[in-house]
Amino acid sequence: MKENIHPKYQETVVKCGCGNSFTTRSTRKEIVVDVCNVCHPFYSGKERFLDSGGRIEKFKNKFAGNYASLAKKKKK
Repeated sequence: MKENIHPKYQETVVKCGCGNSFTTRSTRKEIVVDVCNVCHPFYSGKERFLDSGGRIEKFKNKFAGNYASLAKKKKK
């Protein structure tokens, strides 16, 4: 490696919006994030699948009909 061209690699404090913080290593002194593994719904087990406004039912009803573009064409 060449001398004096690489950034300093140091211990870094990562702070989340929820108040959680942990240390890692980086070229920055401090990293601020909005979501971490403690407050993210996927990792905390609070993930919910919401069907707002019946989107799935609306989709099924829309494409269950006889659309000309979706109808199979008869081969001659």
